Amino acid sequence: MASPAPPLKDAVGVLDRDPFVALLSKLIGESQRLQNDPPALVPQEDLVAQHVVDALRPVSTDTGGGPLVVRKVSYTDGRSNVIVEYPGTVPDRVVSFVGMHMDVVPANPSEWDFDPFSLTFEGDDKEKLRGRGTTDCLGHVALVTQLMRRLGEVKPPLKHSVIAVFIANEENSSVTGIGVDGLVKDGLLDKLKTGPLFWIDTADKQPCIGTGGMIPWHLKATGKLFHSGLAHKAINSMELNMDALKEIQTRFYNDFPAHEKEKLYKFATPSTMKPTKWSYPGGGLNQIPGECTISGDIRLTPFYSTSFVVQKLKEYVDDINAGLETKLPTRGPVSKYVLPDENLRGRLEISFDGDVMNGVACNLESRGFQALCKATEEIVGYVEPYSITGSLPLIRELQDEGFDVQTAGYGLLKTYHAKNEYCLFSDMAQGFQVFVSIISQLEADA
Repeated sequence: MASPAPPLKDAVGVLDRDPFVALLSKLIGESQRLQNDPPALVPQEDLVAQHVVDALRPVSTDTGGGPLVVRKVSYTDGRSNVIVEYPGTVPDRVVSFVGMHMDVVPANPSEWDFDPFSLTFEGDDKEKLRGRGTTDCLGHVALVTQLMRRLGEVKPPLKHSVIAVFIANEENSSVTGIGVDGLVKDGLLDKLKTGPLFWIDTADKQPCIGTGGMIPWHLKATGKLFHSGLAHKAINSMELNMDALKEIQTRFYNDFPAHEKEKLYKFATPSTMKPTKWSYPGGGLNQIPGECTISGDIRLTPFYSTSFVVQKLKEYVDDINAGLETKLPTRGPVSKYVLPDENLRGRLEISFDGDVMNGVACNLESRGFQALCKATEEIVGYVEPYSITGSLPLIRELQDEGFDVQTAGYGLLKTYHAKNEYCLFSDMAQGFQVFVSIISQLEADA
């Protein structure tokens, strides 16, 4: 009689430093060609995808050496996604790890204390792994690759299929249809809807249960350019824009106050609207500007609709335009936004960039969330779910498509998109154990 299989955590073991670091070194070595800021910087994710495929080839069905089914999917030259499946024995039982993206944000080597495009270490213990992408998100690419490779080596008998999806094009939304959005559109991820989907692209080893939506906006004010010594004959576009923005912000905070669910989800801040950039065509100090634009963003907790907010902002601007004489204060005895004798009125226009993103509130009742919390407490020693009004692209769309999305990550939030990015090997090692614990819990349910 065959002896029972050992527990999964005993069979799989812990994250092996040497192959993890070796793979991560290859990935960071490609990071200069993974920067995503088109049109100047177009990443070539296929460079990373090929390293992932090569690492898994010995335990893939391509060589007959193992059970992993590995598939590259490309929608444009040089920009691949990779889907890896460890097949389980029971149909419709799936656990997936998704969102490990193979592009990075740009890095300027002159601003870093070390080379961002090669993996380096700090200290003799090599605990701190440094380079662009170590936290976001090449470290997670290497981590989940090692998880899948280890499953392929050990071949544990699992009822659940374990699926990993490495994606292209997460860091920029000006190009669409070539990353996870393309995979969803083509139905290539449909089977993931039957189990929890863990989006591995956050940080600090705790469940991230909520993210914010993001609405980039531009408020343009048009007045009348004139000599600053004859202010009574001008409409000062800067004053108009500042006063209008204050009125718009006041209305925004009245209509979209702190939501009762924000406390449950532990959001650090409610929804916010604030200016971040100012521009105007230029001119002398003795010229009252005839036009200027204030730009900024709204960060919206997921309990409000981004489309409704956009609608309301347009209504605010229309209302202010219709009542410039009464809706806005003026500044000083000759400041005005309407010149009746000249039949001139100031004018406001608000526009929005195309990359509006919706926030997400994870399902706190789902089995995936429960498993993630239990695994985190078991491995990390405590569990403190958190939410931020920072934005993660794509995951709300997955949730709306019927996926049970939970999010986690094992880099460091303080180095996210920052200069001198790094992660800690010990954090990644804990992430590996969390993944194994999640799979083990779901297997026990089955």
